[in-house]
Amino acid sequence: MSTTFSFIGKQIIIYCGTPIFISGICGGLLNTLVLLSLRTFRKNSCAFYLIIMSIFNIGQLFTGLFSRIMIALYDIDGTETSLFYCKFRFYLFHICTTTSLTCLCLATFDQYCSTCSRPRWQQLCNIKLAHRLVIISIIIWALHGIPFLVYFNHIQSSITKKITCTSTNIIFTQYRAFFIIPGLIGYLPVTIATLFGLMAYYNVQQATYREVPLIRRELDKQLTIMVLVQVIVNIFTIIPYITVNAIATNPNSMHDPVLQANLLLVIPITLVIYYIYFASPFYIYICASERFRRQLIYVLFTIHLNRCRRPRMITNQVIPET
Repeated sequence: MSTTFSFIGKQIIIYCGTPIFISGICGGLLNTLVLLSLRTFRKNSCAFYLIIMSIFNIGQLFTGLFSRIMIALYDIDGTETSLFYCKFRFYLFHICTTTSLTCLCLATFDQYCSTCSRPRWQQLCNIKLAHRLVIISIIIWALHGIPFLVYFNHIQSSITKKITCTSTNIIFTQYRAFFIIPGLIGYLPVTIATLFGLMAYYNVQQATYREVPLIRRELDKQLTIMVLVQVIVNIFTIIPYITVNAIATNPNSMHDPVLQANLLLVIPITLVIYYIYFASPFYIYICASERFRRQLIYVLFTIHLNRCRRPRMITNQVIPET
């Protein structure tokens, strides 16, 4: 049964993970293109967080999902042959995951402050502060991930003689299993984003009764709906994998062969669902916001397509002598 479930799990990674990876890369690039092409978004702090989140989502898909697809498809695991890649892959994976989730939390908090009736909270929504917070977040997670570079090493099994890339420090292994995975990249960011997303949505509903400029009100409404729908989707994509992972790392479950066999099938399913979080933002925005759909069409066909069709000016013409 274990062999069968393991084979089915690989097929799930290949046939479900591959379209998620391709669509996620394309969606992340389009998301970044739209948000960077329009001045409305470039000057908005919430949109800036979404831009950074899209960039790190692309990095996470490459360091996480793409590597798993290669392992399932060709049985190629670079972490087993290269110690540098063993350390660097998990280090970069940690930075991309935590930074992406941090940007989502900052985006929902930014929208709460932007839609709040108190001027003091509204002052927190500025692009300079957003730049600083993102830089500080990246530095913090880069420093926090240093143990991945230190403690991840090659271990050879005495029975199968197979080399695996894993943590050799018991304390860091427990810290990662019981705090980083369920906390930092699991329940904590989902809870924070959900809380501020709901409060921002409530503020938007009340904004119609306050003297708010129409253009700003429409932008706040658009961004709030975009991040709120993404938060709702994330609850159903992140929580299942984090919960299953917590069960798999429980010492009591490790001695249950039936449960371990079932986890060989359940983990790939929840893992593929988990990566939907990093691949879905663009498609969530398309479905949730009619204004974003119009902006996408405008950016692709009015700005960039016309720019490609526009004839180039020849500046090195030779002027005939008179």
